[in-house]
Amino acid sequence: MKYFFLLLVFCLNSYSQKFPHPISPMFNMEEIYDVSSLDIEVIEDWHHVDGPTPSRQKYIKIRVGEFWPGQDYRVPLRLVVPANKKAKGFHLTGGNKLQIISKDLKPRGVDEELLKEGVGLAFTVVQEFGSWGQRDLGNESKQRFAKTLNPKHSIQYWAWPASLMRCITAAFAESNHFEQGKVLLSGGSKNGASPSVAIIHDPRITAVHATVSPICESPLRLCDDNAWDELKKHYAKNDTKSEHRFLGGTYGPIYNQSAIDSGNTWAQVQNTAKSLAPYIFISKNWEQLMKRGCELYFHPGTHDFVCFDMVSLGKNYPQIPTYNRINSGHGKKNNGAKVEKRDASKQAFILQHFLSPGKQMLSPPQVTYKIEDGKALVTVRFKTQEKVESGRIYWMYDRALEGSLSYIQQNFPAENSKEMTQNKNIFTVTIPLDSNAKHIDFYSNHRKDIKIQQQLLPSHISSPYIRVKLK
Repeated sequence: MKYFFLLLVFCLNSYSQKFPHPISPMFNMEEIYDVSSLDIEVIEDWHHVDGPTPSRQKYIKIRVGEFWPGQDYRVPLRLVVPANKKAKGFHLTGGNKLQIISKDLKPRGVDEELLKEGVGLAFTVVQEFGSWGQRDLGNESKQRFAKTLNPKHSIQYWAWPASLMRCITAAFAESNHFEQGKVLLSGGSKNGASPSVAIIHDPRITAVHATVSPICESPLRLCDDNAWDELKKHYAKNDTKSEHRFLGGTYGPIYNQSAIDSGNTWAQVQNTAKSLAPYIFISKNWEQLMKRGCELYFHPGTHDFVCFDMVSLGKNYPQIPTYNRINSGHGKKNNGAKVEKRDASKQAFILQHFLSPGKQMLSPPQVTYKIEDGKALVTVRFKTQEKVESGRIYWMYDRALEGSLSYIQQNFPAENSKEMTQNKNIFTVTIPLDSNAKHIDFYSNHRKDIKIQQQLLPSHISSPYIRVKLK
């Protein structure tokens, strides 16, 4: 055990020297890697589990660390490996219910496919504290963060990402059952946001697939005065005060007013958002993640209240791969727009990362456009070597401000979509413009069928989301 811990520390130091990035105010990585402080409670030791794909499983609880002096935070963890050999790497998820993972699991779908091929599985709980019996701790954490603006006291900034990283430490400490290999995290909402933070800080993580969760900074997220003034004017003009608790939040629910009510100033709230940005946003860390060889894929949703800044993402970070199902987001209904008949992008991404060496997913294409004679002429261009099966464009006129209720409520109209003309890796289309429109938003979706172990999986990628001023 001592040798294994020293090896982990050595690996961390090697990664830090090879891929330097700012020291985090939220995580002490030596503590994250410290096997001796896990204080493991074994609820069920390793045992055989029958099923369509037999496995060996262990169920434990581990110590993540201290929220504040004297207050420990612990999480459950179920580990699953093949029945007759070590697992090489693993797929970790936090979007699980305590009552489910406390019992033996019989993996299905992608997880079963991974297990058959020798990849391990890890299941923990990244959920609102009240949903699994820790409501008082969750409430005190929110109060302490609002008062101190210390990210170490925050569930979303510290507890959830730290718990995922500590689960990785616990899994690799089981050296008789796991060997070093790739580590992929996936999930949606808080389980997309938390892996996105964790991969920035922990070089053991090699891939993330995240849905309906933040990706980049934007003026609203950074508490920019002009952006917030404009949003307030929008609400006043539309005669509504029905604001949403996520729309405008730095990396989740808006804490601005609660922080001010707890004695902080607006300037302190601004400074917190700006100082945290380099440590929480994928966009701010893209270069170091690519140098590490990480793979990332996102489904932010076109109408999501957590990822409310598609215009900012498309304008400033067109290189980040996304697939946007039309009119999608938390609890969002499509309302008639034409969607891809079948999509297996997440399944394809996970399986190709572990089982199929070499990049297979499509890269984000380049987009150019011309506005002339009352029409928008749009060209979407993929790299020459990439095989693309199809293309469909969607557009909307005069979409409301990012971060407003109207932004997430107004759908892309069903009639505002069109198949694009394809010439090898170049897609073109002409959109007739509304002469009364002030601006137009558009993006396109493209399919690639990916073959992995005799399966043909339809994956999709979106072109960068673009807004064009017309008047």
